[in-house]
Amino acid sequence: MQQKITPNLWFDGNAKEAVDYYLSVFPHSSIHSTAYYPKNTEEGLADFQKNMAGKELMIDFELNGQRFMAINAGPEFKFNEAVSFSVACKDQQEIDYYWEKLSSVPQAEQCGWCKDRFGLSWQVVPENMGELMQRHNAYAHMMQMKKLVIADF
Repeated sequence: MQQKITPNLWFDGNAKEAVDYYLSVFPHSSIHSTAYYPKNTEEGLADFQKNMAGKELMIDFELNGQRFMAINAGPEFKFNEAVSFSVACKDQQEIDYYWEKLSSVPQAEQCGWCKDRFGLSWQVVPENMGELMQRHNAYAHMMQMKKLVIADF
């Protein structure tokens, strides 16, 4: 069954690099299709797109069952924390794995949130986060963490 809602991610000319990186991080991932910019103005390339001639325009890809679309464009739009992707982890080992792979901006780390090298925000959390938050002083403990440590709840 096709996914009804697909997140579209805007990259500044490095969509292929980002997709390849995400495919290396998440298991069971693949590229479904790639569309390319025209090679020249005769094929429809706009003047402001000349630096993108022949490069990837859109990449339809899947990360562990979740479809995404990467749009290769320019610097007009940047990722910010208003949108993030949550990775539900079965145990501390999995949290540690994703944190190591995804966190590359230490100043953006807080309460299980991190930012990757492309500026995309991630929440690396235990699958049972709701249950953990019911524990005494869980919120206070979480607020002291960068990477979440299950044993510290």
